[in-house]
Amino acid sequence: MQRRQFLQQAGLGGILAAGVAPAVHAQTDIRWRLVSSFPKTLDTIYIAAEVFAKKVAEATNGRFIISVHAGGELVPPLGVVDAVQQGTVECAHTSPYYFFGKDDTFAIDCAIPFGLNSRQMSAWTYEGNGLQLFREFYRNYNIVNFAMGNTGAQMGGWYRHEIKTLADIRGLKIRIGGFSGKVFSALGAVPQSIPGGETYQALEKGVIDAAEWVGPYDDEKFGFYKVAKHYYYPGWWEGGPQLALYVNAKAWEQLPADYKAILTTAASHAHVHMQARYDVVNPPALKRLVAKGTQVHRFSPQIMQAAYDASMALYSDLSAKNPAWRKIYADYAAFRDEQVLWARFAEASFDQFMQTGRNKKR
Repeated sequence: MQRRQFLQQAGLGGILAAGVAPAVHAQTDIRWRLVSSFPKTLDTIYIAAEVFAKKVAEATNGRFIISVHAGGELVPPLGVVDAVQQGTVECAHTSPYYFFGKDDTFAIDCAIPFGLNSRQMSAWTYEGNGLQLFREFYRNYNIVNFAMGNTGAQMGGWYRHEIKTLADIRGLKIRIGGFSGKVFSALGAVPQSIPGGETYQALEKGVIDAAEWVGPYDDEKFGFYKVAKHYYYPGWWEGGPQLALYVNAKAWEQLPADYKAILTTAASHAHVHMQARYDVVNPPALKRLVAKGTQVHRFSPQIMQAAYDASMALYSDLSAKNPAWRKIYADYAAFRDEQVLWARFAEASFDQFMQTGRNKKR
């Protein structure tokens, strides 16, 4: 019997019984909603979700459509985990460390002070044990996770006055996100939780003494350089912040195998796209900021060492109290130490020469 005649006579029930469901699945029309934790104005981060959705649509000839909703459109920016967990929406794009209040372990899936850089984070996720460990962790939240973006190492923020010694940090009121605030507290600072859109006004009015955001391109948009001239680096608490795509586990399991493969590939594509975008836009943005009077400073060795010691003490404490943290951080830390050892012989020495030692004549 020819295929067309068989399809006409058998009906859907007959097709499924005959074991040819994959041919039907390939024609499935699916509509999902993705909620972002970010506003559209933060184009370098928000756009990753759009890139992802576009790639899924292209690969399925428009049969799998994912609508993207900026933070606050459907759910609050920090409500995306609950929305995915409860099945209110099918997926979300966010920074895992936003949710350290649920469990500090979330932070490892994004960035922790003196952790992996972006390249190392991708290596741990895709070729190390990172993805497997977090797939196990997120089962408790009814979530299937994917890496989807990285900003690269961030800057250390904007300060109204120079920060030369640890004494300058004590009592410092700094706007800083979540988990990293624990280390600043240990150094004597006073972390402040202020929404991004309100940070400029707080800095301008002296409500806070300093603020960190991302890097030159995003920071320039907020205009921080107008009210705080001192721009520090590196952002030792965000050496390679990796963003995540969270998918509701039930929605994931209901996808046909080919759509699962397409979604996975699209997330990886968006992952690469985001950092490539940041690497393109940050250099000229930093030049513009300097031209506008920004003074760029490097954190002193004393401050870096004190922050490192406080971070390690925090991780030791969390490992003693939190089994999930202990399991994942042990693998993460071992991977980090191996990567640092290797990088010192290859990447770091090459970068150092290119930055400081090369003859600039061409």
